[in-house]
Amino acid sequence: MNDSVIDTNTRRPTQKGPPLAPLAAISVGLLVAGIAVGVGLHGVMPLPYGSATAIMAYVDGADLAGRVIAFGVFGSSIPLAIYAATAGSRLRQLGVTAPGSTIALAGGLLAATGLALSALLIWTLSRPEVAGDRPLVRALCYLAFLSGGPWHVVGLGLLIAGIAVPGLIIGLLPRPVAWAGLAIAALAELTTLVLIWPVLSPMLPAARLAGLGWLIVAGALLPTRRRNRREALAGAAR
Repeated sequence: MNDSVIDTNTRRPTQKGPPLAPLAAISVGLLVAGIAVGVGLHGVMPLPYGSATAIMAYVDGADLAGRVIAFGVFGSSIPLAIYAATAGSRLRQLGVTAPGSTIALAGGLLAATGLALSALLIWTLSRPEVAGDRPLVRALCYLAFLSGGPWHVVGLGLLIAGIAVPGLIIGLLPRPVAWAGLAIAALAELTTLVLIWPVLSPMLPAARLAGLGWLIVAGALLPTRRRNRREALAGAAR
């Protein structure tokens, strides 16, 4: 899982860590599969600020669908956390001394934690002894939405920005990929506005899917060693 390579500049062994692209792909796959199967079993869960009757009607009998969604979402958070730790470590090994590597790590861990908490809240909603308590159900729906929505997506934006900024400045990523990452990170941070204007909620899945897709691409392109000056200039010119 941790293959050693020799840094040609320092001649010291460095640890590559697990490959980033497959980690992001596994995270996306678990998330999409869990939600898709859950929706197939019991339909789409209403937004928490919608009709209380619709929410209670959904929660009633959604025990299996809730458990499946919780499994997929919680499972998705684990490779995302590993991705954040690996990306932060790799950026430091590549010579990133600015806060980018720490921001990537912190943002990824925030995103993974929000996702995991949302999954546990969804699992709790699937319990029959909880489903009949209307005020509790409404509160848990809000918390599941907030932790798996703005909390997760804003953290994901920080992870992306922490990779994209040094990727652009020192040429670790092709410029179009780095700029796309910055645009997606900005969109992800703007989802904070959902807390003021819930009508902006469609921004959340858009930023999430774009961000997770970008992590796959960036993970495949992020080098494992620092290029020399000539290589870096050639990459920056692309």
